[in-house]
Amino acid sequence: MSESYYRPEDLRRFGEIGEFAPELARKFFDWYQAVFREGALSEREKALIALAVAHAIQCPYCIDAYSEACLEKGADPEQMTEAVHVASAIRGGASLVHGIQMRTHLGRLGMG
Repeated sequence: MSESYYRPEDLRRFGEIGEFAPELARKFFDWYQAVFREGALSEREKALIALAVAHAIQCPYCIDAYSEACLEKGADPEQMTEAVHVASAIRGGASLVHGIQMRTHLGRLGMG
């Protein structure tokens, strides 16, 4: 099996990121934990949002982490899959709407 650029075991080492900048890491992790606490949104809803965003930004570490978080917070695979489809629709729409930019530019070039 060939080695992948992304190694699942690296996710467990995320805390090491603060080795050379402990104060900044502490501030980040404190903020990060606060963001995911129950608030106007439930922890389950926040995990589903995070899973969708993880797919939109294509972060394999985040996909792994938030797939597990969703299950731990009570989401089921159907809800998780729907969240991924929402992210995909937004990402696809964002690509398509840039087609209008192309059409505008073509118009400036006398092609549209």
